[in-house]
Amino acid sequence: MTDQHLDQLMDLCQPGDLFIDGGNSKWKDTMTRAERIKSRGFEFVDCGTSGGIWGLQVGYSIMAGGSPDAFARIEPAVKTLAPEDGYALMGPNGAGHFVKMVHNGVEYGMMQAYAEGFQILEKSAYGLDLLKVSKVWQHGSVVRSWLLDLMVNALEKDPKLEGLEGWVDDSGEGRWTIEAAIDEDVPATVIAFSLFSRFYSRDDNSFSWRVLAALRNEFGGHAVHVGGQAANVRSAPLSASTSD
Repeated sequence: MTDQHLDQLMDLCQPGDLFIDGGNSKWKDTMTRAERIKSRGFEFVDCGTSGGIWGLQVGYSIMAGGSPDAFARIEPAVKTLAPEDGYALMGPNGAGHFVKMVHNGVEYGMMQAYAEGFQILEKSAYGLDLLKVSKVWQHGSVVRSWLLDLMVNALEKDPKLEGLEGWVDDSGEGRWTIEAAIDEDVPATVIAFSLFSRFYSRDDNSFSWRVLAALRNEFGGHAVHVGGQAANVRSAPLSASTSD
């Protein structure tokens, strides 16, 4: 929502009306909007909401930010939407979206770990049945989770995931989590790497990887691939003084 749209909406409201933002807004923007809304005599609650497309069936995890009085007004509706013990007031305005943002950053890291682990399994010499592996992991293993359950769903529909392209988007929360980590001097290396890995997924022939291949070829004569095939050394040292 733009500031103009927010102003237009407030012009239609009465003092004491309450605004709810249930999207994945950046927490800094949420704090600014909250002050603008409250300055007009309205109340505001930010609700970070998790559950995805499955929320209608299993309920939504709701992380709210706002005053206790404002939250009390919407709690009956929140309680209806969430599973048992699946909601709470996290703190003042901005806290709900901040907690949901970090939640999504953690989600990035968990998904990346599953992705790397399943790639190791898929490339092994054992010809593993990944659906069988994931179903065993669902029962009693340390890594069982709802994400693993979703992996089982995906593999049941497409055992080799051949109907998908390895292109992964991001909707902002991972970037904002890293921004917060930098602001707070927290070494969020796993979350940062998982975000950057998504960037790599969007470029099948990344220039940075071509630079790495070229440099290895230049200083060490390491093999490169051209047109999908291994190629010989592509250039000789410029001179004896630069050959090391």
